[in-house]
Amino acid sequence: MQVSIACTEHNLKSRNGEDRLLSKQSSTAPNVVNAARAKFRTVAIIARSLGTFTPQHHISLKESTAKQTGMKYRNLGKSGLRVSCLGLGTWVTFGGQISDEVAERLMTIAYESGVNLFDTAEVYAAGKAEVILGSIIKKKGWRRSSLVITTKLYWGGKAETERGLSRKHIIEEIVRAMTHVINQGMAMYWGTSRWSAMEIMEAYSVARQFNMIPPVCEQAEYHLFQREKVEVQLPELYHKIGVGAMTWSPLACGIISGKYGNGVPESSRASLKCYQWLKERIVSEEGRKQQNKLKDLSPIAERLGCTLPQLAVAWCLRNEGVSSVLLGSSTPEQLIENLGAIQVLPKMTSHVVNEIDNILRNKPYSKKDYRS
Repeated sequence: MQVSIACTEHNLKSRNGEDRLLSKQSSTAPNVVNAARAKFRTVAIIARSLGTFTPQHHISLKESTAKQTGMKYRNLGKSGLRVSCLGLGTWVTFGGQISDEVAERLMTIAYESGVNLFDTAEVYAAGKAEVILGSIIKKKGWRRSSLVITTKLYWGGKAETERGLSRKHIIEEIVRAMTHVINQGMAMYWGTSRWSAMEIMEAYSVARQFNMIPPVCEQAEYHLFQREKVEVQLPELYHKIGVGAMTWSPLACGIISGKYGNGVPESSRASLKCYQWLKERIVSEEGRKQQNKLKDLSPIAERLGCTLPQLAVAWCLRNEGVSSVLLGSSTPEQLIENLGAIQVLPKMTSHVVNEIDNILRNKPYSKKDYRS
């Protein structure tokens, strides 16, 4: 299984250029599809393969290890696809921040811990992340059918024909393209990433109106300081049309890890030149307030016998509307620590969650309480 997600540039301030690109796409589809296409930012596919290769030998997931780690599996939305509730992401790390050897080590640790979901994108490290991911799977000889690989589409290359969601790049307009890909046997499901609830509903309506296939999941940012979409908007979509949530950045790009409590370390992601925006967020007034809240959360983590990152990941997992939480790790030690959040999940009682809410004071209001 593979998940491919079509994305726009990471700098969301540059929407004008994005809109111009989208406006150049094919106009042969029904008007309602064109209207939706003009606004949509990202789209995901869950496909069967990451490339053509024949494993030298077959190795199934190590069930004994998975049982030891307590890895849990959930349906992706209301589809029948089962994904590990923790996945491994490759943003920043694969092909950039870490070596290929470390990347292989991380994937091996995740795989042997029962993780079956690995997330990448065509734009990560200018395509290197996808290549590294596929090479590791081939080298390890893991049974391909036991994995779900996610990759993102939109920023594929520098040429005008190598980016966007046009027919040239992904065959046809979004909903029709995804339906075509699935009907051709290249994918099993498709979903969205960073779409608004209205856009997802629009895609669902288009699919139903023209007898096409609707999305099954939305990939959204979700952590202690980013809650509105996943806790208010997506639960309603899940109950209405079956769209589940696959969330990313549970540690808010490392902000929740605790390493920024005394500034920005030289070896951290925020110290990288291309992540100046993250450094600015950390040293801002709001960033300082968040660090103070994290200090207040530390006693809760200590009482539960876990680290702050494990508490943060388990807090995301306690939401049953979340199918899987994507982890981003640059070292084996960090990945092992974050995977340990599985053991903390049973300790996330309503009392503990209320304690956390009282410290954060950012629980979004909704008509219904979907919190598990």
